[in-house]
Parts: sequence; structure tokens; C-alpha cells
Amino acid sequence: MPKLRHFLQLTSFKTGCLVVLLAILVFFSFGGRKPLLLQRLDNQIIDVMFHWRGSVPTTNSVVIVDIDEKSLRDEGQWPWPRNIVAELIKKIAACRPKVIGLDIFFPENDRTSPKNSIGELAPFLSGMLSRADIARLKNDDRLDYDLMLGNAVASSPTVLGYVFQTVDDGMKNPADKPFPSINLAIDPPVTSLDKLTLIPAYRAIVNVPEVDMAQTEGFFNVFPDPAGTVRRVPLFMKFDGLPYPSLDLEMLRVGLGVSKVTIHAVRHNASQYNILGITLADRFVPTDNQGQVTVNFRGPMKSFPFYSAVDVLHGKISHELKGKYVLIGTSAAGLLDLRATPFSSVFPGVEVHANVIDNLLKGDPLSSDVYTEIGLNYAVIIIGGLMLSALLAYSSPLIGGFGGLLLIVLYLFYGTYHYFFLNNQLVGITYPLITLFAVFIVVTLFNYFFKDREKVFLQSAFGHYVSPQVVNELINSPEKLSLAGEDREVSIFFSDIRGFTTISEGMTSEQLASFMNEYLTVMSDLIMKHEGTVDKYIGDAIMALWGAPLADERHAVHAVRAALAMMRKLTELRPEWLRRGLPYIDIGIGINTGVVSVGNFGSEQRFDYTVIGDSVNLASRLEGQNKVYGTNIIISESTREAIGSNFFCRFVDMVRVKGKDQPVAIYQPLLEGKPDDGMADEVGEFEAAIDLYRKQQFSQAQTLLDQLNQSSPSKLYQLYLDRIRDFQQTPPPENWDGVFTATCK
Repeated sequence: MPKLRHFLQLTSFKTGCLVVLLAILVFFSFGGRKPLLLQRLDNQIIDVMFHWRGSVPTTNSVVIVDIDEKSLRDEGQWPWPRNIVAELIKKIAACRPKVIGLDIFFPENDRTSPKNSIGELAPFLSGMLSRADIARLKNDDRLDYDLMLGNAVASSPTVLGYVFQTVDDGMKNPADKPFPSINLAIDPPVTSLDKLTLIPAYRAIVNVPEVDMAQTEGFFNVFPDPAGTVRRVPLFMKFDGLPYPSLDLEMLRVGLGVSKVTIHAVRHNASQYNILGITLADRFVPTDNQGQVTVNFRGPMKSFPFYSAVDVLHGKISHELKGKYVLIGTSAAGLLDLRATPFSSVFPGVEVHANVIDNLLKGDPLSSDVYTEIGLNYAVIIIGGLMLSALLAYSSPLIGGFGGLLLIVLYLFYGTYHYFFLNNQLVGITYPLITLFAVFIVVTLFNYFFKDREKVFLQSAFGHYVSPQVVNELINSPEKLSLAGEDREVSIFFSDIRGFTTISEGMTSEQLASFMNEYLTVMSDLIMKHEGTVDKYIGDAIMALWGAPLADERHAVHAVRAALAMMRKLTELRPEWLRRGLPYIDIGIGINTGVVSVGNFGSEQRFDYTVIGDSVNLASRLEGQNKVYGTNIIISESTREAIGSNFFCRFVDMVRVKGKDQPVAIYQPLLEGKPDDGMADEVGEFEAAIDLYRKQQFSQAQTLLDQLNQSSPSKLYQLYLDRIRDFQQTPPPENWDGVFTATCK
């Protein structure tokens, strides 16, 4: 047997190693390029890491002047007349910012400009103005809102924005070219700038010439991933074979007061150079192969200061903009400049640019190195896969599962998250996690089909005559297969069908067997549904217990709840049984809570998992007392104390059951929760009558019980009335303590 076990363990370990080898071969076939599905899964994990990390401080150098809902309400719908935009830029410039960047652009002339209306108004002005005056008005720059904006831009440190169209829409105009003032260098020099692997553009959608008077300009394109989330923003794009800088890069360059930017490239093949990053003012910024920077988002929406454009126009904002990188953009939903980011599905596009500028200022955009990722993935696949295979092969599935979980936690939290992500480096982790999961599944299945035959044997051998919970305990701890027991507090349950002998006499053996199987199945299901264990069937009787074999702090509550559920189910089943010609079925239930001996009891050849002790006998006796008091459920005083205020119960009697010397208070649980006023009053009057009865004030007790029995006839009330009449004829002895001594089981 040990040799067989060792062989199976070694084979199980080799199976895990085979999975690891296959994973390495598949990973090698990727050639450093991840499938789209793995990339998307990696992105989802990165999004979770952003939320784990939460918000981080900004450089406090970037602010946003927001064309928000408040501004649109006060100044009118967008687009505004450009004299308002010009005034906004002048107000910002007066605050002496480092630079102003426009995340908006003006590709068409302003139709609201007064200059455009003079021709239409000429017939009305001819009576007041001469033709020469009208001609002068047509050429008056003060009436040209586009020129007003252009002059405001020219007289301030403003970077204009524009957009690249990347799809051939057949509308390219060779004259539409942006003119940034950047001084660009390539390291190492390339024979043709067109060989740089930048994102290509088909045409530029630029500002009208009257507005385009800024010292420089930059595109503000962003390209979401296939899931629609913005993760990277290009610092350069390629148009007509030349690199053009972004709005974010130009704002930073102007703000730092430098003119030169160097693009660092590396030869990919004979016709392409991949981008490594850029250098600006002696600071290196890593990018991906296409010149995109991976945004290290500072936090959710409004992580940067937002100032309403209308407040700036009205002079309410001034020193807040001094020395800042000021972005003009919009968060208004109707203007459709909203993006999805790792923090939110609704994120202002202008704040994406704010994050990029802040990243460039602080020098902490996220970066990724394909060789680091490949090396880490190989290490985790090999080391983690072999460790998990060994754990699963030479230990229990539980330890193997915890071991696999520990590997994932160490890799995900302390490796990928703490060591890499919090140091602004991204590494993909999906493939190693999938590999570890595959190792776990394959080796676990192998163990089930080959190593776990012993457990299958135990389950098949014992599952026919002990409860599933006991089988599980035996599988996990075979040493419990002994006759020794343990003391434990449990709740014991007995139920019995009233008049079963008479009922059985009216049925054939087949009818009786069919009915009993139906009845016992329904009631047993309710017991197990309420976390109980069916201990045994004794003819028509059911013995069940709560609190063993599995510990349950609320065993008494679950037992009483199951009893009430059984009575409700019986009420539902009676009409159907009567329709089938069966007699009226009624049952009695007794429940007691106490310490018993729990374990396997019997002989060396045949034993059963059950409970024994005085508390078991009392539960059986209580079940029989239902016939005396006309009740269906009776619980002991210890059970009543254990269930607390969860159930509303009625005191029934102090009884000295047969075979017991000490009396016990018994109760009838009426419902779970609080009763209505009628039930509460009736129970209160009954218990008051019982108190008078125990004090031998029989006349007063009789009066109350007569009233109760007339309004709600009950065998319980009649029982006490009969006792009172007997005591009125033959008074009880002087030492009578009010306890009833039961003479039957």
C-alpha cells in the first residue's frame, strides 16, 4: 500500500510538471506578443490595482478651467461666440499662468461674428452710414470674433489644440497642416522619419487661420483600448512622414521654457524603428513602441482642481491660476468629451490630459518592459507550477488549495502590486495565473480519479446508513471510526404520527409503504433543510438532532424552526391526502436541549453514529405528552431558554414525566417572531389562570379558563378545567407543588 501511494504521488507530480511544460511551450509561441484576450484580462487586473491604490497626490501644478453646466447656463450653449473665449483667455493670462492649453479647437469661422452680418445689414444702415463707413466696418478687426480670439492667443502663452483624423475619409486638404514650434531631434538619427513606428494620421483638422496665431499647437487625440478605456496617450503622431507633438507635450515644453525634444528609437527591422521614449529638459519619459505614454491616473474624476469658466470670466478666480499649467476643456455631459478610465466610465477628457501633464512633470508615468514581463512569467510558471504540483501531489487537496491561493496572493499582492505597480511598472500576470489554475485543476482531477479511491470507498461503504455530514467527517478523519463518544450540547427531536396503528390497519402493505416513504421524505427534507441530522426512523417516528456531528451554536433555534415548518407542511399536505382517501394525519413533536454523549455506538461488527443520554429520553417523553395536552409541539425548559426571544411560546405545565423524579417546565412554541395582540392576550390570560391554579385559587382560575374555552375551545383549557373540578371535590395535599405526574409515555 505505501508503494502504491508513493507511485500515485509521483505520477500526480509528473502530471503537474507536464502542464507546466505545455504552458511554457505555449507562452514561448507568443513571441512576446500577448493575445488580445490576455491583454484585456491584464487590463482588468490593472484597473483593480488602481482602485486598491486609490488616489495619490498631484504635483499641484495643473488646473482645469471647466466649461461646465454652470458656464453653459450663464453664457449660453456651446459653441460660444469667440469674443467670450478670447475674454476667457485674457482673464487667465492676466493671472500669469505658466501656459494655457486648449482642449477645444476652432475648425470653422465664427458665424456669430458681427463682421459677417454687416453685408446683410447694409440696406438698413445705408440711411445712417455712408458706403465708405460700411466698407470700413466690414474691414474692422474689432468686429471679427475670430481675430479677437487669435489676438488673445497670440498675446498669451497659449498652446492651441487640434485633431488628427486617422481614417481615410477622402477630405484631406494639403494646406491643412499644423505648425508646432518644437525643435525635434532623433536618437539615433534615422534615414527617414517615416520609419518611426508612430501612430499614423491621414489628415489634420486644424484651427481657422484667424485663430491660429499661437506660438505652438499640439493634437489632443486619445485612443481607447478595444474595451473603450483610455490607458495610453500618444506624445507624438506621424503625419505626412513627420512626427508631430501632442498638446500635453507642447504645454509641458512651453511651461518648462525649453525648445528641444529628443525621440529615442531602436531599430526593429530594416524598415522600422520602435520608440523607446523621449527626453525633455534632461528628463527621460518612457513610452511604448508607438510613442504612447501609459497614464498613471492620480485618482477618480476631479482629482485636479476644476474652476468654472464663468467664474474666471467674472473675475472670481485669480491667484489660483498663477504659475499653473491651465487646461481649458469641458466636463459638461452634452459636449460629449467624456472618456472611460480605470477609475470611472465617465471621466472628462480634459482631465486625461491633466493626468498626462502631471505624469510628465513628476516623471512617473507607468512603464512596461517586455523582457521583465517575460522573465517574470517564466519564473512564476516554472517555480510556482512545480511548487503547486508538489503540494497537490504530496498533501491534501485543502493544503494544495491553500498553497495555490498563497502563491497567487504572494505573486499578485507582494510581487506584481507592491513591487511593480506601486513603482510605476506594469507586468502582465494573467497567463501565469491561468497556468497555476490549470495545474490545480489537472492535478486535482488526477488525484480524484486515482489517489482518492480510498475516500470513494468510505463514501460508498458508509453513505447508506449514516448522514452525509458523518461521511464527510469520516473521510477527513478516519480515526473517528471508534466506539468512543464525546459530550456535547445538542437539541434532540422526536416526532410521531398520532394513531398510526389504526391508520396502518386501514391500508394494504403497498399503500402503507408508499405513504410512509412519502411522509418520511418530506419531513426528513425539512429537517435537513434546517441544518438538522436525521438520526434514525423508528417505524413512523423520526429521531433527529441539531448540533452534531457538526457544531451549531443555534441548534435549538434551528430545531424549533424545523418543527414549525413541519406543521405548516403537514397542513398543506392534508387536503391532498384526504382527497386520496387517506385518513386525517396528525403528529406530535418533542424537543429537548441538553448535554449528551455523541459518537459511534454499537458492537464491533455493527455500529451507528447517534446520541445517548438522559436528555434523549426526556425528548422522547415530551413527544408523547402532546396527546395529553392536545398540542403538536412541546419543548423543554432548557430548549425554551436556548431559543430566547426568537419564538413566542406558551407555558403548558410543570410535569414529572414517567421515569423521571425531577419535574420539568414544558412549553408550546406558537410562532417565530412576535404574536398579534389577540394571541398575546389569550396566552397572557391562560398563564394568569395557571398561576392562580398553582396557588390553589381554583375558583378564579376556573373563571378565566371557562372564558378562554368558550371563546377558543381547546383540549388544553378543558384539561385544566377537569383538574380543577377534581381538586374542588378532592383538594390536593398540603405539600402540593402544582406539578403533574405523567403516568404514560
